[in-house]
Amino acid sequence: MSQAPPLPQQWPFAPRAPLAPVALREGVSLPSLGCSWNLEAAAGLQLPEAASEIPSAFGRGGVIRAGDLVLRPYRRGGLVRFINRRTYPDPVRFRQELEVHRALWEAGFPTVEPLGIAHRRRGWGVEGVLLTRYAEATPWPKCWESPGVLPALGAAIDALVEWHLWSPDLNATNVMVGDQGILLLDWDKARWTDAPDLRERYRERLARSLRKLGAPEEIQQDFMQ
Repeated sequence: MSQAPPLPQQWPFAPRAPLAPVALREGVSLPSLGCSWNLEAAAGLQLPEAASEIPSAFGRGGVIRAGDLVLRPYRRGGLVRFINRRTYPDPVRFRQELEVHRALWEAGFPTVEPLGIAHRRRGWGVEGVLLTRYAEATPWPKCWESPGVLPALGAAIDALVEWHLWSPDLNATNVMVGDQGILLLDWDKARWTDAPDLRERYRERLARSLRKLGAPEEIQQDFMQ
């Protein structure tokens, strides 16, 4: 499925107001990232000049905060990162993530607000950036003992499964914990699918990351129950 199906009848989250339409602005300068970007975002989005990199013990680095905006450059993972770290054939992958992210936000799902993408020519392809609203939250691996995370995470996964959305990058480092509960990040390569085994896929993916990150044994056991 290339487009979002209707929300499940028992969807547990209250939908939000629709986001403003995306408009293209060419030749834009991004904080700390230079000029000549094509920005696909709401027409009135303001880009602060002051910016600083967000220290991170997880992910691929290079994430920037500018005011209440977060700019996350697209970086390749796996072995391919040693050959080609940030060049993609075209902006299609960036646009697909933004489409899924916008659908999740409008559906009321616990995630950060998506603001847009930016891309510019680089060699034989393009490089890209995802823009989101900043949210005060801590990566789950830095606060394993935070109360209520496992039930909330289980409910969020159940909702994704019922909506037939598969997000292969959903691991423990993409679970953030804030005052309002959990937020799930990173919808790169996420897609709607009729695959019947989504719940098992999510459980295996998260269980693998819990083991890799050294989560307390009690959390690993509770998650698999």
